[in-house]
Amino acid sequence: MKPTGDRTERGDRPAADEPTEEYAVQHRLSRQHVVDMCRTMLARGYLKATEGNVSVRVPGHRLYAVTPSNYDYDRMRVEDICIVDFDGKHVPDDTGADLKPSIECGMHANIYRERPDVNAIVHTHQPYASALAFLRKPIPALTDEQVRFLGREVAIIDYAPSGTGFLARNVQKKVASGDNAFIIANHGVVAVGTDPDRAVFNMALLEKVSIAYLLALTSEAGKIHTIPTAIREIAFSKLRADEKRIAAQITEAVEPLRVPVDEELPSAHAAAVEVAAGRIAGTSPGAADGTGTTGSVLPGAESARLGYAISEYPDVDDVMRRLKALTAQPVRGLRHDAMRDVLNYFDTKCRASKEITERARRRIPGGVQHNLAFNYPFPLAVDKADGAYLVDRDGNTYIDFLQAGGPTILGSNYGPVNERVAEVVRDSGPVTGLFHEYELRLAEIIHRFLPHVEMYRSLGSGTEAVMAAVRGARAFTGKKMVIKVGGAYHGWSDTMVYGLRVPGTYRMNAKGIPFGATARTREAFPHDLSQLKRKLIENRLRGGTAAVVVEPVGPESGTRPVPRDFNARVRELCDEFGALLIFDEVVTGFRLGLGGAAGYFGVTPDLTVLGKAVSGGYPMAGGVGGRADVMAVFGSGLDGRSGAHIQVGGTLSANPLSCAAGYFAIEEMARTNAPVIAGRAGDRLTRGLQRLIDSYGLPYVAYNQGSIVHLECSGVMLLDMRNPVKLLKENKTRKRLMEQMGAAYTAHGIVTLAGSRMYTSMADTDEVIDDALARFDQVFALVEGV
Repeated sequence: MKPTGDRTERGDRPAADEPTEEYAVQHRLSRQHVVDMCRTMLARGYLKATEGNVSVRVPGHRLYAVTPSNYDYDRMRVEDICIVDFDGKHVPDDTGADLKPSIECGMHANIYRERPDVNAIVHTHQPYASALAFLRKPIPALTDEQVRFLGREVAIIDYAPSGTGFLARNVQKKVASGDNAFIIANHGVVAVGTDPDRAVFNMALLEKVSIAYLLALTSEAGKIHTIPTAIREIAFSKLRADEKRIAAQITEAVEPLRVPVDEELPSAHAAAVEVAAGRIAGTSPGAADGTGTTGSVLPGAESARLGYAISEYPDVDDVMRRLKALTAQPVRGLRHDAMRDVLNYFDTKCRASKEITERARRRIPGGVQHNLAFNYPFPLAVDKADGAYLVDRDGNTYIDFLQAGGPTILGSNYGPVNERVAEVVRDSGPVTGLFHEYELRLAEIIHRFLPHVEMYRSLGSGTEAVMAAVRGARAFTGKKMVIKVGGAYHGWSDTMVYGLRVPGTYRMNAKGIPFGATARTREAFPHDLSQLKRKLIENRLRGGTAAVVVEPVGPESGTRPVPRDFNARVRELCDEFGALLIFDEVVTGFRLGLGGAAGYFGVTPDLTVLGKAVSGGYPMAGGVGGRADVMAVFGSGLDGRSGAHIQVGGTLSANPLSCAAGYFAIEEMARTNAPVIAGRAGDRLTRGLQRLIDSYGLPYVAYNQGSIVHLECSGVMLLDMRNPVKLLKENKTRKRLMEQMGAAYTAHGIVTLAGSRMYTSMADTDEVIDDALARFDQVFALVEGV
C-alpha cells in the first residue's frame, strides 16, 4: 500500500537520504535557482552570452551561489555555479567544474551583508536601463507599482571600475536605502528581491519603467509628472514592511542543525533485525505460556532489558532556543499559489469526505466526534486503517503519523492482536458486568513492566483516570490543592481544564465549569521549578497540596520538552511538601518503552495514569495505578466497604474486550519490542526532517522523544501569558499556519496530528519513513521564499 496524496512536479528529486551523484552537489537548490533565473532571463532577452551575473543566497549559511565568470548562460549547469562566502571569497567544492566566480562577487557579498531581506540579485546590462546609465538619470516615482516593488526612486550608483572594491562599496551605500533597483553609472543595473522570482520580476519591471521614462524624456522633456508624495510614501511603506518581515527571517534566526547530505539516517530496520536476533528484545522465561506470570524474573527487569524508544534525549536548551527563535520571526508558510493547489486537492480528490462530513454537521456538533480529527479545510472520513496507512472514502491512501493519537504502537489494525481478541469476545462477548480473567491478566502484565504500579484500576479513558487519580490523592492525603504544569493536557474534567494548552491562561477554556470546580487547582509555568516550589509553599496555608500532576516528557506530549532531571526534582519537591506525584502517562505509557516514562527517567511516581496504548487501540482505554497503600482508596467489590473508599467506576470499565486487547497488545509489544523499533523510526524521521530544514534554510524545528516526533512550523503552542500582547496578536495567525501546513502534508499523502506532531509505530519501516521524507521535501519546496 502506497500513499496517493497529491505530489508536485518536484517528485523527481531524490529522497532525503538517496545517495545519487546529482544530489551530492552541495547547496543544490540555491544553485538550481541561479540556473533557472539565467534561463528565464536568457529566454526573455535580458541576458546575452556571458554578460552580467546572477546570485542566490544559500539559506541558513553565510554563503551565496553565483554565476561563474565569462561562461555562456545557455550552457550553464547546476554544478557550474560557484559558492562564495559573505567576504566575497570563493568556496571551492568537489563538483569538478573548477570555474571561477563572477568578478562582481564582492558586490553581491556586500548586498547580502547589508540587506538580510535580499535573497537573490540580478546584475545585467539590459539596453533601456543601460541607456539611463549613460545619461546618469535616476528614475523618479512614476507609478505606485514602481514604488511598491522597486522603491522611492531608481537611483544612480556612482561609477567605479567593474569588479573593484570601489564599485562594491558604492553599491552597498545605495542598497541601504531599502530600494530594490539601481542604475550603475556607465555600466548596467542591479535588481534585488526577497526570492529569485521577485528579483527577476524587479529586473523586468525596471526595464519596463526605463522604456517609459526614456520615451517621456525624448518627447516631453521637462514635463514629466510623478505620483503624489503621499501615494509614494504609502507604497514605499508597504515595500519596507515586506522587507522587514523577510529580514527578520535572517536576523532572528539561529543556525540550523547541520545534517550532511551523505549522513546515514537511523534505521528502524536495523533495530528490528536486532530484535529478531534477540540482542535487544525478547520475552521473559515465564511469559511464553501466556499466563502473564514472570517466574523468578523481578518486575521491571524485562523493561530495563528491552530498552527504551529514546536513543538520545533532546538537548532541551537548544530546542527551546530554536523554538524561541521560531516565534520571534514572522510566520513562514506556503506561497499563495501553492496553498490554492492544496485546497484544490481537497475539493477534487476528497469529495466523498466532504459530502459525508457536511451531512454529519446536521447531527454531530462540529461534524466530527473526535478532537484529533483533521478539520481544515474539512475533516477526512477514513474507511480503512492498516499498519502505517490510512485510506479515506475517496480511496486516497496516506501515511499515518496520527496513529489515532498515539495508542497503536504496533501499527493500526494489528492482526495478531485482533485475532486473539476475537477469540475472547466469541466466548464472553464484549462485556459481562462481572469479573473476568483478563482484568487480572492486564493488571499483572502492567505490574510486570511497570513495577511501581502495584495495583491497577481500569476505567474508561485518560480523562476518567486523571479524575480518579486526583480524587484518590485528595482522599489519601486529606489535602485539597492540586498543581499541574501550565499548558499540559490532562483530559477535560472540571478540575483540570485550567491553564490548558497555553501556560498562564488559568480558566480561559473553562466555559461551563463553575469557579468552585477549579478553585483548588493551580498551575506552574513549564520548567519553572522555583515557581512550583512557591505554589507548594502557598498551598501550605490552604491546607496543603494533595498532588502534583505532570506529563513526564513535558506539556502536550513534549511540545515544551522538560529537562532530563526535571521529573526527579519534582519528585524531591513532592517528598518535601508531602504531596503525591502523579505521572500522566496516557501518551508515554508503553510508547517510550515497556517501562514507560517512569522507567526511562528512573523516577517513581505515587500514581500513574494510563490510557491509549493500555488497550492497544481498542476502546475504554484508561486506568490508574500505583502504590498499594494509595490504591487502597479505590477499593470496590469484595473490598468496597461503604464510605471507606472514593467513588469511581463505569458499566464498561474493565470489560473483557478492552482488557484482553490491552493484555495481548502489551504482550506483543514485549515480544517484538515495538516501542524501540517505533522509536528508531522516529529518529529516522526526525533526522531526515532536520536535514530538509537545513537544506531549505527554514526556521522550523524538528525534534523527538523516541516515537513522539515534533515538527514546529508556527510555534503557536509556544505562546504564553508571559507575553500576552504577542499571544493576542499572533495566536490566530500562527494557528492558521499550523492548520495550513497540516492540510499541505495531507494533500501530499501524510496525516499528522494538527500539522505539528507525529507518532511513529512499528509499522513505519525505513521505506515508509523515506517516502514520507520525500513528501515533506515537496511541501517544504512550496514554502514562501524557498
